[in-house]
Amino acid sequence: MRILTFSTLFPHAGHPVHGVFVAERLRHLVASGEISSRVVAPIPWFPIRHPRLNSFVHLGTRAPASERIHGIDVRHPRYFLPPKIGMSSAPVLLALGVADSLRRLIADGFDFDLIDAHYFYPDGIAAWLLGRHFGKPVVITARGSDLNQIPAHRLPGWMIRRVAERADGLITVSAALKRVLLDMGIPDHRITVLRNGVDLERFTPVARDPAREMLGWHAPTLLSVGHLIERKGHDHVIRALPELPGIHLAIIGTGAMEKGLRDLSVELGVADRVQLLGEIPQFRLKTYYAAADALVLASSREGWANVLLESMACGTRVAATRVWGAPEVVTAPEAGVLIDGQSPQAIALAVRHLMARPADPSVTRRHAEKFSWEATTRGQLSLFREILQRG
Repeated sequence: MRILTFSTLFPHAGHPVHGVFVAERLRHLVASGEISSRVVAPIPWFPIRHPRLNSFVHLGTRAPASERIHGIDVRHPRYFLPPKIGMSSAPVLLALGVADSLRRLIADGFDFDLIDAHYFYPDGIAAWLLGRHFGKPVVITARGSDLNQIPAHRLPGWMIRRVAERADGLITVSAALKRVLLDMGIPDHRITVLRNGVDLERFTPVARDPAREMLGWHAPTLLSVGHLIERKGHDHVIRALPELPGIHLAIIGTGAMEKGLRDLSVELGVADRVQLLGEIPQFRLKTYYAAADALVLASSREGWANVLLESMACGTRVAATRVWGAPEVVTAPEAGVLIDGQSPQAIALAVRHLMARPADPSVTRRHAEKFSWEATTRGQLSLFREILQRG
């Protein structure tokens, strides 16, 4: 099978952790030996650069036109998207911006059988338009805010519902996201749940004491990982620190809230217990996961939080807000605990619970091993075969 992977969520040389979960799923799919793939990962572009405009304006300056990732050819065509006002027109602008790239791909000898699109809006809508134009079936994977937030907007919500009714295949990364499509009236049999797995070779336990010594962590330390944006809830974890005397917090990620998080730490008098570490390469993350006493994820929305499984695979339990896909991951004491709400008191209670009940890292690791990529790969191959046999 020849698959075109289509998503604005995909790593590139200038932003290697952007959409890394999409690249990981594809890497394992290609490793099956049953498909060949090319990736079209468009980059939004706008001719004016200004610090008050959305940060995506700057992404295109850092991404090459093409590259190879995991041995797979990846193309990064630019598409015009005005910041702030481009949301409703984004699917059409995206489809128009990449149509020539798809024509060239076919002309170069890769006449793909199916478009595998990731993220429902605008990517999935654009992919469906392109599928109609090129006569190709389209599978769309919903991953989080594309279903748990964007449908609240009138026009994007209407487009999502219309395309969900017409796409050849629908995948969600959690049962919670599947329920959103069911509530839209999409029949159960048209939706496949294929959860993200975890790379059990990259994320492995390492000895905690040497890891802590290497990082200079000499106090009990929590870890919070993710973009520094509001829905990730890093600020809520900082607000819990006055309830957790003596406990430090390390935050990995970059984003618009960095200054706000630093200011909040000073305001609450906990700046000496908070480290903002910036972006850490994937291959180094296991040291941080293994050194931490617990990972805390205080998100308001998550389709499927990969950081939970990454932490568990390194032997470290998690405390995660009881939202969307988190209850499907944190299902046993060896995995961690769920937090009811984002209040400082609820977060502190969950952390104290974990600290008072130490767990064997090897048992936590075994929980993560239930979430390998193998089942996801089998599910994709089965769905793709079924769709192509229909045609």
